[in-house]
Amino acid sequence: MTRPYLIAAVLALASTVHAQCGSGTPDATVDGEEGAYTATVGSEEVYSGDDYLAAITAGLEGISSGQRLSVIASGAIGTGTISVGSGITFEGCGTIDAGFNEGGRGAIESLDTDGAQIPYLTMTGNPYFGMRFYGTSGLSLGQITMNLSGGLGIRFERDEAANTDVSMDVITVTGAGSHAVETWNIDGLTINSVVATDVGECGLLLQSTTNAQVGSVEGENVAAGTGYATFRMANANGRLADGSYETNVYVDSVVSRGGGRGVFCVSESGGVEIGSVDLSDNENNAILIENCYGVSILGGTVNGGGEVRISARDEFENTSDISITLEVNSNTVNESPCADNMTWDITGDATLSVC
Repeated sequence: MTRPYLIAAVLALASTVHAQCGSGTPDATVDGEEGAYTATVGSEEVYSGDDYLAAITAGLEGISSGQRLSVIASGAIGTGTISVGSGITFEGCGTIDAGFNEGGRGAIESLDTDGAQIPYLTMTGNPYFGMRFYGTSGLSLGQITMNLSGGLGIRFERDEAANTDVSMDVITVTGAGSHAVETWNIDGLTINSVVATDVGECGLLLQSTTNAQVGSVEGENVAAGTGYATFRMANANGRLADGSYETNVYVDSVVSRGGGRGVFCVSESGGVEIGSVDLSDNENNAILIENCYGVSILGGTVNGGGEVRISARDEFENTSDISITLEVNSNTVNESPCADNMTWDITGDATLSVC
């Protein structure tokens, strides 16, 4: 696979040169302000009124694959859902405020689609899911900013159709009650960066996801008081179709300050290489690797916080094929039970209890 830092650099360049939100001549627009919204498709006005969601829906219904809707106006969609179809480019240039949908829907969804694009989005509110996906191919998410008061940021569903070739540029989530980004069932995932602040559960949670390349994951006060982590892999993440754990998940860097765990791999996940970590003052384990296989951390630092731990539970095969190179200070490094084919290279003043 291509090295992930190269992918991150390409994405960063793409975001720099990409036209600004709403620029040029969109095929459709939603403009106006609270109480007075207008949707226009080409030169035809297709909606005028006080319903922000209705204006957006009218704009989307007026375009087809290969076309773009730019939502210039800000407004509230309540508990409604914006559905983005195959080949549609949806730009949220204003701020979209979303309410809590008790039916488990997303404020924005793209389901069973090919080539949907959401290059820009700013969202506020307390949605059940800010964005919800399944059955997508070639989905592209760009500069996504969510300043939430609860809910979950981006969710790929567990029990629905799988996804292929998903890309994300910069995902910034503040205030989610659950995860910032949670994936299930993706083959082919590229992320430039995830930045999570004051998030209740994970910053980035990868599950049953293979062939993934991630630039950076940054968390501040993520997963406080929980067993979750700034970066977590679970539920056979990285396990290839043949059952092997050949390295196929690459992460350039993980930075975590405070909150719960820093890095957590669990439940038969693995096949991952993390270039570097910078973890400080995590109240739970700075790093926990439990029943995982084929995990490499190539460098970085751990300062204070919970211990660096290699562990295993009886219901899965023992942890194996782990290589950890770290500077660890004001902390402990603990391997219990002993992993199979474990390699440590620890510097710093940490107390070591390893096999």
